[in-house]
Amino acid sequence: MLLWYAQNGRSLPWRKDRDPYRVWVSETMLQQTRVEAVLPRYEAFLEALPTLHALAAVPDEKLHKLWEGLGYYSRARNLKRAAAAIEALGSFPRCHDELRKLPGFGPYTAGALCSIAFGQRRAAVDGNVLRIFSRLRAIEEAISLPSVRREAERFCLAEMPEGADPGAFNQALMDLGALLCTPKSPRCGLCPIAAHCLALAGGEPARYPRRAPRKARAHESFDVYLFLRGGRALLRKRPDAGLLASLWEFPHHLEQEPELLGEPLLSHRHLFTHRVWEMRFFLAKAPKKTPEGCVWLSAEEILALPMPSAMAPMRKAAVKALDLPI
Repeated sequence: MLLWYAQNGRSLPWRKDRDPYRVWVSETMLQQTRVEAVLPRYEAFLEALPTLHALAAVPDEKLHKLWEGLGYYSRARNLKRAAAAIEALGSFPRCHDELRKLPGFGPYTAGALCSIAFGQRRAAVDGNVLRIFSRLRAIEEAISLPSVRREAERFCLAEMPEGADPGAFNQALMDLGALLCTPKSPRCGLCPIAAHCLALAGGEPARYPRRAPRKARAHESFDVYLFLRGGRALLRKRPDAGLLASLWEFPHHLEQEPELLGEPLLSHRHLFTHRVWEMRFFLAKAPKKTPEGCVWLSAEEILALPMPSAMAPMRKAAVKALDLPI
């Protein structure tokens, strides 16, 4: 498998060196986020925050703007909190158990940093690795179970060749899952470890991994409003805790429904992990009194603020309404 990785591994910017800061930032960005989404954000993030100190000191609004489009903003806030803690220690802890004490460091992040940045013999089990393990051993239990993850970690360590580069081994597994052992239509004919796969031997590789029944997403339908006045639009900042904390949005769920000016400018459906927002975006008559917590902002200011992906189509429509090319 390591030979396959040497010949076929992905060329990714965070693999250029093993600086623990760069490894940590990339692995945090990649949690529950596609590589394609991370690629354009990674270099911009590091250009703006090239050091641990810069990350620890960055204002929250700038941090959220740099993270915009990646979702799960708690990851960014944990990065800043952990950066401050690491700076106080003087350097990155090299002990897996000590890393686990830092904000945002779960088993995967700690294992990835230990193996890739520090060359320690540690497993780094992400979704790709879990899928490979479940197929190799035809695991019938749901891969979300902690016991299955622990079993996968033991399996990876047992299969890691003595003397091999632990970081390369873990990244080889990640790439194998991303390129060949994919969720749908796995390319088993090209897999370097296909001969050891029980799922393939049973003729049903796509039957694995087994997953627990997913709870239905809660649906919420509501209208969002574009209020314009003097070349500015009305926005508000979300609370500092909860869903999409501290990000900016266009007003909705107002105590008093505004007067709508025509048909919806757009309709937008946004999927979160556990809920769905069905939204209509209306141009509405501006209120005489500015609602509490709202501010009037220019197009330039709107573009500079961190906004959730759920509001991205509304921002584009608002900027267009304010006659500013995007």
